[in-house]
Amino acid sequence: MRSPLEYLQGLRDEREVWYRGERVADVTAHPELGIAAKHGALDFEPHDGSDPSGRSPYYVIPRNAEDLRLRSALIEASTTRGATLVVLLKEIGTDALFALHRVAHGTTFQTNVEAFFEHCADKDLAIATAQTDAKGDRSKGPSAQFDPDLYLRIVERRDDGIVVRGAKVHTSCTPNVDEIIVLPTRAMTPDETDWAVSFAVPVSTPGVKLLCSDYLHGADDPWTQPVSSRHKMIETLTIFDDVFVPWERVFLAGDTSAAGQLALTFVEYHRFTAVSYKLPLLDTLVGLATCLAEANGIQKASHVRDKLTWLIGYAETVRGLTHLAANRARVDEATQIAFPDPLTVNLAKWTFARDYHEAVSHVIDIAGGLLVTGPSGADWSSPELRPYLEKYFGAAVPAATRLALLNLASDLLARNYAGYQNVLAVHAEGSLEAEKLMIWRSYDPEPARRLVRGLAGIDNGWTVAPPAPATSDPADRPQSPV
Repeated sequence: MRSPLEYLQGLRDEREVWYRGERVADVTAHPELGIAAKHGALDFEPHDGSDPSGRSPYYVIPRNAEDLRLRSALIEASTTRGATLVVLLKEIGTDALFALHRVAHGTTFQTNVEAFFEHCADKDLAIATAQTDAKGDRSKGPSAQFDPDLYLRIVERRDDGIVVRGAKVHTSCTPNVDEIIVLPTRAMTPDETDWAVSFAVPVSTPGVKLLCSDYLHGADDPWTQPVSSRHKMIETLTIFDDVFVPWERVFLAGDTSAAGQLALTFVEYHRFTAVSYKLPLLDTLVGLATCLAEANGIQKASHVRDKLTWLIGYAETVRGLTHLAANRARVDEATQIAFPDPLTVNLAKWTFARDYHEAVSHVIDIAGGLLVTGPSGADWSSPELRPYLEKYFGAAVPAATRLALLNLASDLLARNYAGYQNVLAVHAEGSLEAEKLMIWRSYDPEPARRLVRGLAGIDNGWTVAPPAPATSDPADRPQSPV
């Protein structure tokens, strides 16, 4: 494994990164992108569970339920170190690599996937995964768009490789990774061969342009924003402006039937990653609610206990479903690679996303209006003002303790970082509708239907079985227990 310093040094290259209209010369030295890079370095701190070769545990290919349980615990622990913000430098990239191993197996691209996996694992690389296309008019597929580049596509095939053009949206961590894996975002029709493409390129490849979102810009007060001032994740519009990709780095080119399969196989792993990294955030909501109830002196109120019970049930339900998704692991017969149970992992993600905003509202209710009307860090640092703040903001605990809790809650529930997490809850790793669709597709209703047919006396042909003939012999009749 590389050290955090070695990882940061590897980011100093010719990558084309833009932030707030300006080209960034060095992402590690930038006042805001540098925070994201340092957050990413958490994935390079020593971890338990490295394989015998000394590789990062993220690169351990899961073969059974235990491997998936260990992976989930690894992601949960890394996110805890990230103060509820997932690191995602190796998590999402290995999700994509596991999916590529399974889908490319038996194809001409299998050796490419295997070689690239070894390259990334041996060099302990950070990988972004670019999947979601710009899409344009959502009612139309790639080939029907007014601009064919709204879905990334192959524009030229050469003897030595392909040239691609297009863009992928909200690609996480792209400015501070080493490689980008590109995956299809959807199933393709037979005539959409140019859009059925998957490959990997270094971030510094000519023609790759990263336009960074500035959504978390300005979170610079560690007193009022204890999480978002120290931890950031940057998303980009990732543009491929006629980028050349050599054949050895191509994993899919023209096979439309494999495009949708690859998109869905990636999601099987990535939603498991998602619910694993959400657990520290849910634990933090429970912890905040209980601490704030005590700080405000309302922990004995029945409606507060009711909200705390709901929050505990919510967090532990998501945790239980996450663990169950690993315990119910399936194994791909061709590759002997394990994957989480699709039904259960989508139930976990759906439960998280469906109830997240209600969880937030419960904590806000317990915290009170000071989440948005409290003092600034400059006020607290003022010798003239601080005595007033200590006097009037004290409650069941001293003002310093109460305001520290309120500032953490405000960062997570009311400020920019809170809005960021609210949108992630709905859209990241797939929308609520996508999760419900996968639950519907993954559930086998036949055992339940068979049970009902048996209870109702209906055979498999929907014929109602005739009632048993009545008997005239009193000795054959059921006897009363009395």
